[in-house]
Amino acid sequence: MSTTPKVYLVGGGIGSLAAAAFMIRDGHLPGANIFILEATPILGGSLDGSGDPQAGYSMRGGRMVTTDNYECTWDLYKSIPSLQHDGQSVFEEMIAFNEKHRSNALARLIDRQRAKVPVTSMGFSMQDRLELLKLSRAEEATLDSSCITDWLSPDFFKTAFWYLWSTTFAFQPWHSAIEFKRYLLRFILEFSRIETLAGVKRTIYNQHDSLVLPLQAWLNAQGVHLVPSCIVTDVTHRTDNGDLIITGLTCLRDGAPESICVNGGDLVFIQNASMTDASSLGSMTSAPAKLTKAESYGWRLWETLAEGRPNFGNPAAFNDCIAQSWWESFTVTLKDPGFFDKMFDFSGNEPGTGGLVTFKDSNWLMSIVLAHQPHFLNQPADVQVFWGYALFPDRVGNFVPKAMAECNGAEILSELCGHLRFDPEILATANCIPCRMPYLTSMFMPRQSGDRPLPVPQGSKNLAFISQFVEIPDDCVFTVEYSVRAAQMAVYELLGIDREVPPVSPHAASLATRFRALLKAFK
Repeated sequence: MSTTPKVYLVGGGIGSLAAAAFMIRDGHLPGANIFILEATPILGGSLDGSGDPQAGYSMRGGRMVTTDNYECTWDLYKSIPSLQHDGQSVFEEMIAFNEKHRSNALARLIDRQRAKVPVTSMGFSMQDRLELLKLSRAEEATLDSSCITDWLSPDFFKTAFWYLWSTTFAFQPWHSAIEFKRYLLRFILEFSRIETLAGVKRTIYNQHDSLVLPLQAWLNAQGVHLVPSCIVTDVTHRTDNGDLIITGLTCLRDGAPESICVNGGDLVFIQNASMTDASSLGSMTSAPAKLTKAESYGWRLWETLAEGRPNFGNPAAFNDCIAQSWWESFTVTLKDPGFFDKMFDFSGNEPGTGGLVTFKDSNWLMSIVLAHQPHFLNQPADVQVFWGYALFPDRVGNFVPKAMAECNGAEILSELCGHLRFDPEILATANCIPCRMPYLTSMFMPRQSGDRPLPVPQGSKNLAFISQFVEIPDDCVFTVEYSVRAAQMAVYELLGIDREVPPVSPHAASLATRFRALLKAFK
């Protein structure tokens, strides 16, 4: 392919950053021809993490990673040098770190008596086993538009397995049966170790510092134009023999209007919405604001492009019901080691080895995780940071008489201390920053075939989509891998790169035999 075209990537999340890297590494496109346009001042999208000891640290969340499933992600990061360890790739750095800090959760579930729930038994009945097996073998066409509750009986949602699986992957009973099935197959290796999270791998720092910054530095060195504070508000286009061709982008750059001409041969990659669109932060004294897609250009761009074009997907399948797709997280900054010390005494896990601690009887279904410290590159040695989230933030708390959605950071800490039976004084100097995310699990909403477009939709000449809302057979949304795989597929197709995208690992081969054995093993 000619190296003269310019490429514009709308959105600076991990998908766009990965796409730019694949263009350079595998498509031999000069970095100077690539422009990444990001609406916020910082690149990284949902892989965020920022702050300081004075104002407090904040991150909306962190995606689980494994070395068994992230084929495209590690294909990329084996090529990206570490910023912290000379001579190592980011992949090698992570492997070395996880050899020293292995996951072995000793307090995965906590009940209302503050007792650690034994999880060697998953609590399956024979009916649960039969229904899980039936769901895992069903064709996706059969599962179209159905919810998990359409396939599994009410008692299943009281099992230890459901508490472990749903809080690890953020599933709700009303979510898509297709996505639940895909997770069962894609992460079948985690099925037998979900109680300890032994298969989970961690980055050294938060995922912005460990994954985004090294990739961003590499792209910078290649001459890629990283353009922050640039909101793409609209696209202009024409049709040629029924095919859509993007001809221009309308932007607000640092608040000033700007137009970008997309010439013949140029390419455009758009992040069609984001799970963290319309997020908002609160503070120790205020709850997060309740934003909607009206505050999101990502959804708006996709809706504009999809109107009258069935091959471009159906955004309404994912953004029509905030009540079914939102949850809330919180990040806590500490300058007193007391809380971490008491958590070690209680759980038996050093920070960075335990994973999620879930309060299974919490009305909010609250979980927290204490990562290896420091969790931020600029975090001093005498400061600790931990993160938590709740799957039911619309419910009234067990210890705070209001919904989490209405709570400030101080009230969230009060609820947490109640579940742990810790004296609230231990968090008296803590800074808790809550974050509301109205569309965080929107990609899990029940869907039909065609609701998600292909990375390069049929009828597109120079446009590709990169996000959690494209269709990739057999793979699982709500993962870094999904964004990176979508990027790799789109780049290889539009640039005509003759290199195979790493296939999805066939962990579910001989599924019936393996799944029956696993179900039989768990009581």
